[in-house]
Parts: sequence; structure tokens; C-alpha cells
Amino acid sequence: MGKMGAYVLDSKNGLVEFRVLAFNKKKVELLLRSNEKIKVVPMQKERPHIFSTVLESAGRDLLYKFKLEKEGIFPDPYSNFQPEGVHGFSQVIDHNTFKWDDQDWRGKKLSELIFYELHVGTFTPEGTFRAVADRLDYLLELGINAIELMPVAQTPGKWNWGYDGANLFSVNKNYGRPDDLKYLVAKCHKKDIAVFLDVVYNHLGPEGNYLPVYGPYFTSKHSTPWGAAVNFDDRHSEYMRAMVVDNVRYWLQEYHFDGLRLDAIHAIQDESPTHILQEIKDTAQTIAEKSNRRIALIAETDENDVKIINPPEKGGYGLDAQWMDDFHHTVHTILTGEKAGYYIDYGHLGGLVKVYKNYSFTGEFSRFWQKKRGTDASQNPGYQFVVSIQNHDQVGNRAGGERLSSLVDFPTLKTAAGLMFFSPYVPLLFMGEEYAEKNPFLFFTDYEDAELKVAVSEGRKKEFKAFKWDSFNDPEDAQTFYNSKLTPHDKWNLQNRQMFSFYRDLIDFRKSHPALKHLAKKNTMVKVDEKTRLVEIQRWHGSSKLTGLFNLGEKDIAFDRLPYPGKQVFNSQWIKYGGNIEGDSNILPKKSMVVIETEKNQHPPLAK
Repeated sequence: MGKMGAYVLDSKNGLVEFRVLAFNKKKVELLLRSNEKIKVVPMQKERPHIFSTVLESAGRDLLYKFKLEKEGIFPDPYSNFQPEGVHGFSQVIDHNTFKWDDQDWRGKKLSELIFYELHVGTFTPEGTFRAVADRLDYLLELGINAIELMPVAQTPGKWNWGYDGANLFSVNKNYGRPDDLKYLVAKCHKKDIAVFLDVVYNHLGPEGNYLPVYGPYFTSKHSTPWGAAVNFDDRHSEYMRAMVVDNVRYWLQEYHFDGLRLDAIHAIQDESPTHILQEIKDTAQTIAEKSNRRIALIAETDENDVKIINPPEKGGYGLDAQWMDDFHHTVHTILTGEKAGYYIDYGHLGGLVKVYKNYSFTGEFSRFWQKKRGTDASQNPGYQFVVSIQNHDQVGNRAGGERLSSLVDFPTLKTAAGLMFFSPYVPLLFMGEEYAEKNPFLFFTDYEDAELKVAVSEGRKKEFKAFKWDSFNDPEDAQTFYNSKLTPHDKWNLQNRQMFSFYRDLIDFRKSHPALKHLAKKNTMVKVDEKTRLVEIQRWHGSSKLTGLFNLGEKDIAFDRLPYPGKQVFNSQWIKYGGNIEGDSNILPKKSMVVIETEKNQHPPLAK
């Protein structure tokens, strides 16, 4: 079918090819804008439904739209940049002009990654790609080696989380131009940091989505919370499938991303012989092999289904990993006591025993979902699961956008981090978590459509009823966005600095100690004491063994009651982390964690 959209064939001579799907249309024209003057160029029918034309001496950054017979004038559905927003003219981008210097970059193994999820618009005061690039040394000091960007496709207005994208290929103008994103990725690679991008293929945003006027990109065969489903399996689905596969190639090849996080794949409905997820995986695998670098695909799903990450020979789609909500929900509810909404299924201390080896739900009945949920993931390796104690969903989808730092006390916050880093899974931090940020991360939008502005505000109010949250921040209020920005480093207080030191040292410990950096679930043992609320987690690799003691109770526990030979190598209550302990201690204070390195060839029994 050829490359869709606007593609520069020859940078030197300004040769640009335009190609667009205009289903069942007899006439399509290309509109070029220069100095507020419009030039109309006829397009030829290349084959049924596909129109194209080639311009010579087109010049750089050409602004254009397509005029469809009987439909009107619209931006390019494959637009690489929308300098005037989702409704404006598209701009030709010459991807050949950026000078990459990451030719020796080969990527990183999933098992070694420490993810840092960030929203470009709120991560820095400037809210741009270049500003993120200027903060990479900060992330290196923390120990981060992988960044996950929330979606950067063009959305309506001045700010958005990114999940209301209307142009799959267009870099959000609020963050910078395409070359600015490439600069960020290249600089990350130079500093040995992998970069992942969150992409959304389960729906498009409600404003600026002009795909329906171009062709059968959506279908009424399935229903979704957002209306008509993305057409992956109905008549003429080949066009939408091609667009998504093209988009995967686009981000991985033109921007050198190390992988993609696929948003809410449980909302992707496809009954085709080859599921679109498997086609996405095959595409990414081909690119990885040709470019001799590692590329990983990570799915977000609430179904606890190993089919997503199992290989095709086992009936799966072959994605590399998935987010594991069960881990977050288990830890969150144990520490906060929250039981509303989907948290109703969690909150039992004993749940930790299972969730370090498997999903919490592996076929059991869920009170929230009112059905049996989950599959058995006990045989899947730990590196196939990304876990967190905070992320954009679990923070931002609260009415008040409260971070865990606003829900539990300082000692408990550190213990929560310890529980995550002691897991045999891939950890993910949400920006600000590393220094106990207190500013909320709220849901914010800036729709240009007046009816949508009202609808999104009312919709959020209805969502919060199940959780019985009283406070409410209007997504359309500009202050909601500004309140979500991180606290600048020079405004940190003492606890912020202490928490940063704690995270920095804990991440270094996680990356350097053999017992923690090898993600073997079979070399993990967990036991809990419901009475004292003591959690014991053992991790080992070869002769290296660690025991993590997590006191989640309200009383101190004496070490002389616990059979642990060896030495203390980490303590959340050391003075440098805001506690009151120097060196070893024979007391495990309430709401604290201690890590003991056992003597060589000695494996302590779990306390009874």
C-alpha cells in the first residue's frame, strides 16, 4: 500500500509524497497553506480507496490538509506533527535530517530495568522534552536506567494525560517538536538509559479524531466505554491494523524507542485468526533483529491472563511483560486499609505470600468483578511482570490525586518501597515517589469543545461514587494541571532529601546484590505473622542470601526472638533515612524494614 501520510523522498530536492485512505471517495485534494494562502493540488487514485501525489521543491515544514469529497477538510490521519493542535493543519516532517549518535546502543534486558514513569508536562516546570533531557543526571544519581513516558501523541488543548490522543503519529506540540523528542531519546541512550513510550491502541480521544471520515477505522461490532470499537476484526479492518502496525514501526524506528507500553489491552477486541497483539509483537521482533537491539513490549491489562505474555506455541501473543496490578493493590490495601471499589478484593496480609509468586487472582471469584478472574502465572519468570506501589493510574484516578505519601506516614512509605524492591519482579517508580512528593497527580484535560468540557467533569464525578471520595478536582480547571507539577529540587524539605537517599541506596542495593537482581520466583520465600504483622521475605542466588523483615504492625519486635544469623545490611530507620538508629539494632521498629545478609551457605528458617 506504500507509506501513508506525508513522506520526504528526497531532502535535498524537497521531494515529498502524500498518500491517504479515502474510502469510497471519488475525489481527494491536497491543500497546501503558505502565508495564509491556500494552494489546491489534485490527488490521483493510486488504487481503490487510496489517493496519492508527489510534490517537487515542496520546502521544509510544509503545512497541509486533505479535502475529501462531500466530507470536508481535515488534518492528515498519519500526521507527524500538528503545530496548531488536533484541528489544525498538519506539517511535513523530514525524519532524515536528525543526526543520531546512538548507533552502538543495544538496549537493556528487561530483568535489569528500574522503570521511572513520568508525564512530560508535569515532570519539570517547563514541561518539555528538552527539560526532561536536562534532568537525566538527576535520574542517574537515583539509579534509574529506564524511563517510561506517558503518551506523547497530540491531544486537545494545552494539557492532557495523553490518553485522549487524536493523532497516533503526531508528537504533542506542547512538549516540543519531533526533533526534541529524538534529542531526549538519543541523550538517554548516551547516558545508558532505555526509553519506553506508552501508546494507546484501544481507543482514540473524543476530540480531533477524524479517522471515521477517512474510512472504516472503527466498528459497531463491539462496544467499548468510548463508543464504537477500533476495527481490528470487522470488514475492511486491514486499514486499521495497518495503521497500528505502522505506528509501532514509526516509534521504534524513527524515534529509536526501546519498547512500548500498550495501554489497556483488555479493551482491544479482536477475533481475527492472528490477534493484533501478536502482529504487533512480530513487527517489533523483526525491527529488533534487523537493528540488532533489544525491544520489549509491555501490556497493561486487568485480566491476569498469561495468554498475553506466553509465546504463540503456548497459545499466547508473545508480549514481553505486563503490568501486575495485583501487587499494587495488595500492598496498597494492607498499608492504607482502603476497601472501596476494586480494593474490596484485597487487604489481607496473607495475600503477600501468593503475590510474590503469582497473581493474587488465579481463577478465584472476585467480589468486585462478580466473576472468576485470572490464570496461573506461577511458571512465568519474574521479569515478565512490572510492579509498582504508585503509578499514574493508581494516583491520578483518585478524586484528590493523593500519592501514597499523603495516605501513610513516613516510616510506612519507606517500608512500602522495600516491599517493591524485594520482589522478584521489575520495579516501576512514579515520578516524585523517590522523594515523597506531596503534590497530587490529578486528572487534567483542556478540551476545546464546550460540551466535552462539561461531560468530562460530570463523568469523573460518577466514577468516584464507588470509592465514596468526597473531594473533587475539576479536570478542566487550569489549576488542576498546575497543582500536579512536581516540587522543584531547591524547594525540597529534609524528609524529601532523606527519602531520596533511601531510594537511591535501595535501588543501588537492588541492582548490585545477586539475591535481588536475579529475578527468580523459585528463589523467593514469604511468610507473614497475622498477629504481629511481621512479613519475612527471603531471596537467594547461589550462596548469596538475604532476608527482608518488614514490621507492618504498631509495636516494635525484638530481634532476639527471631532466628537470623548474619549481619544487617539495610535498615529503613537509619538516621540518614530519617530514623533514629545507628548501625545494627536488636529491635525491628514498628513500620520499618531491616535486611539481613546471612552467612555463606547458611539458609535461615522462616520464623515460626
